[in-house]
Amino acid sequence: MGKFSKIKKVQQEEQETAQEKMEWEAAGAKDSSDDSSDESDDDTHPTTEQSEVTGRRAELWTNRERVLVLCSRGADVRTRFLMKDIKDLLPHAKGDSKLDQQKSLKALNEIAEMKNCTKVMYFESRKRKDTYLWMSNVEKGPSIKFLVHNVHTMKELKMSGNCLKASRPILSFDDAFDKKPQLKLIKAVLMQTLGTPHHHPRSQPFVDHVFNFSVGEGDKIWFRNFQIVDESLQLQEVGPRFVLEMVRLFAGSFEGAVLYDNPNYISPNVMRREHRKGQNAYIEKQLAVKASNVKQAKVSEILAEKTVDLVGKEFDTQIPIADESEAAAQISAQIEKRRVRKKKSRDTKYTGSNE
Repeated sequence: MGKFSKIKKVQQEEQETAQEKMEWEAAGAKDSSDDSSDESDDDTHPTTEQSEVTGRRAELWTNRERVLVLCSRGADVRTRFLMKDIKDLLPHAKGDSKLDQQKSLKALNEIAEMKNCTKVMYFESRKRKDTYLWMSNVEKGPSIKFLVHNVHTMKELKMSGNCLKASRPILSFDDAFDKKPQLKLIKAVLMQTLGTPHHHPRSQPFVDHVFNFSVGEGDKIWFRNFQIVDESLQLQEVGPRFVLEMVRLFAGSFEGAVLYDNPNYISPNVMRREHRKGQNAYIEKQLAVKASNVKQAKVSEILAEKTVDLVGKEFDTQIPIADESEAAAQISAQIEKRRVRKKKSRDTKYTGSNE
């Protein structure tokens, strides 16, 4: 019975401490309510001001463009870091999980609608070597397929420039974009996709960097990101940097008729195949040259050697008779006798006829 009495005492003590805590919490709640009622008049003004500011910004935020940025499954490390850099540079960008390559590209339209996005930037990797960039307008199109060359990320470059996060960029385009119709369309897509909307909630109200787009050889588009250092408009490169080569231009979003097909585009698979062929032909040519050189060297060595007459002077017909030895003279006399006998036997014999 002693044990049970001790247990009851412990339970009673726990109940008493719980009641005391409840009383203290109730008293603190009353005090805080009194303080809040006293300070309510002072706090009403900043809350109303904040609501007014957000309301004005919502009214000014008319461009509701949002960009969905994602990559395919199996993308290499450099492609993933490039995608991360683009997400950091675009405050109106949204991310999503990797897309399985077995799925159709039309599934990106449904994903963009679920994410409430109007534009899509999709990095498609093939064979862990080639990276393609799709830029599409989900609502009505068009969509453009690029091949990405010479990718260098921010961490790889480590440039001296540095821009603030979520700041709005200036888009600078080369004059060549206005000379061809396909480049005009590409310019419009780049402006709508990479341009940060004014008064976007995530963007900062200042401009401190420039996106530069220039057209190179074969209508390749070079992308650079520069920081505006001061009011003198001095520029320092920040990164990333890459080159876009247009493959095709479609009327719809990841589908539709082909509006333009780049005649200068060569598939990376074809280039690698030709490179391997060229390497094999060069190797075969070099091996044939080496074999011919070895053969010629052996022939020249054989011709350069001085051979010794192993038979001797016995069968040398150019030596005069006076210099011949006695054995050689006997042998030559026997040969001559036999030759004369054969000649006599071949001559016609007299039969006694007068014919």
